[in-house]
Amino acid sequence: MTHVDILDAVSTSFTPLLAVSTGVIVAIVIVVVLLLIAVWWFATYNGLVRKKQACRESWADIDVELKRRHDLIPNLVSVVKGYAAHESGVLTEVTKLRDQAMADQSGSQVSRGKAESLLGAGIGKLMIRAEAYPDLKASTNFLELQKELSETETRIERARRFYNANARAFQVGCQVFPSSIVAGAKGFKAADYEFFKLDDSSEAAPVKVDFDAGNGDEASKTA
Repeated sequence: MTHVDILDAVSTSFTPLLAVSTGVIVAIVIVVVLLLIAVWWFATYNGLVRKKQACRESWADIDVELKRRHDLIPNLVSVVKGYAAHESGVLTEVTKLRDQAMADQSGSQVSRGKAESLLGAGIGKLMIRAEAYPDLKASTNFLELQKELSETETRIERARRFYNANARAFQVGCQVFPSSIVAGAKGFKAADYEFFKLDDSSEAAPVKVDFDAGNGDEASKTA
């Protein structure tokens, strides 16, 4: 038997083994790829769940502060009415805006933001009008309510910024590929947690005009 025959015999005997080894390698590669996809899928899903929970919790913080603001307004209106009864138009407006904001508590972040912006503008208008009444400004009850309201507004702004940061992270997770695949498959929607915006200029401007007109009336009366 020549060397060539021996080499042919050896190669022939290893051919089935090589075929089996190649099949095993391919199977292992497929299993590893599937495992990596599964790990990525569950990690992405859990990440979306955590982001949604962060949105829910931070929105609850805003809700608490908005309710505190709503609770303070009747007391504020009552105190102002005792010193400035002829400002009934502004008092009625603030009360109406409060009622509208409370009625929209089950609405979206966008609709609630609009309602609360109008209410905030109304409160600001009332506070500026109060500057014309020294006795009111010196009232202990008014000063305490003013302080509580100011602190509440500060907490609302902090909670709003924190919520919007969480909402942004959640929306990105729902919209950016490839995590958007998981979001779509599992029912996560960016619209579930929209940004909460306050103090829109288009809503604040009419309040400023009304107030200037009010100052003009008071100036003419004083003259």
